[in-house]
Amino acid sequence: DIELAAHGHTVIEIKKVGAKWTALKDSPYNRRITAHQTRMRISGPAAGDARLKTAGDPTGTYVIGTLNNCTGGRTPWGTVLFAEENFDGYFGGDPDKTTEARNYKRYGLTGKSRYSWSKYYDRFNVEKTPNEPNRFGWMVEFDPYTPNSTPVKRTALGRFKHEGATTIVNKDGRVVVYTGDDEALDYLYKFITHGRFDPNNRDINRELLDSGTLFVAKFHENGELTWLPLVWGSKPLTPENGFDSQADVLIETRRAADLVGATPMDRPEEVEPNPVNGRVYAAFTNNATRKPDQVDAPNPRAKNAHGHILELIPPGGRGSDADHAALKFRWEVFLLAGNPKDSSDHAKCHPAVTKDGWVSSPDNLAVDNRGRLWISTDQGSSQSKNGIADGV
Repeated sequence: DIELAAHGHTVIEIKKVGAKWTALKDSPYNRRITAHQTRMRISGPAAGDARLKTAGDPTGTYVIGTLNNCTGGRTPWGTVLFAEENFDGYFGGDPDKTTEARNYKRYGLTGKSRYSWSKYYDRFNVEKTPNEPNRFGWMVEFDPYTPNSTPVKRTALGRFKHEGATTIVNKDGRVVVYTGDDEALDYLYKFITHGRFDPNNRDINRELLDSGTLFVAKFHENGELTWLPLVWGSKPLTPENGFDSQADVLIETRRAADLVGATPMDRPEEVEPNPVNGRVYAAFTNNATRKPDQVDAPNPRAKNAHGHILELIPPGGRGSDADHAALKFRWEVFLLAGNPKDSSDHAKCHPAVTKDGWVSSPDNLAVDNRGRLWISTDQGSSQSKNGIADGV
């Protein structure tokens, strides 16, 4: 119970008094969002689908809690998006004894949980509640300014190991969401809303993320990038391949992306649009599993220990003229992380980088109001033996 309660989010209000920030302990905005007690609504094309229904939720429209949350994003209407990343490690039982065996294998769910929750709660035992893992791996939206509001899992954004989701309002008013699947040899995605952002109507904007098209990236050797739609009924996302609805495409987003021919990347992390220059920056933290025969232009190093960043270039020009809804971009290598003084790293960075100023394993990104890109790193334990520290 303590472990379940420790998973989730804390919301606090802080206030600056003079030069000091102080947490307001009695603020009505303060709350906990946990894996144990917080009820969440499921929305979008997969809501109510049979593969999301359980004995505890026969409607398939709500779920208790959120798991393995990574970074997130902020919407133009002031809500917060947070990611459900490595959800596979929480479930016990044998997935081969369920009808979801192929689905769960693609997400790495083996039934060898790092926790013992399945001994105490049937919903974490796939043999007893086989659909429960389908209810995790989504992007969750919540409103920090409405303390009693119900967080919403937005299924239109796809199900995979989301690192986060960042948004930008396109020049035609549609909202574009960029997101990465943080797994070696998985994919980069974007979602384009059908509706348009209305700065004067926050309530209408709340449902924008339920209706739109999800795309996955295919990088070409010549520096072009094609966004491939993941739409049910278009080949190969048809019943012949086990997709009977758009809900199936979204529940098995990874397999859908496999079939349409997306480019496997070196652990896609955060994807950050830059509103100043109109470009998009995608971090790929590392991938020690990439073999020499898997090297390609957007992933130019085998056993990529230090990761890299790509610059994605929409058509249309700089700033607000950039067309983020376009299905054809260009791309360039922005940074090959690693030590520029070590030839074996094959690093590529600005010549002014000092001998101690290089980075390894870019993870999360941010753009400030002058258009400068900030990079945080995350080696975990992979680089500890080399004495490399995480930093910015």
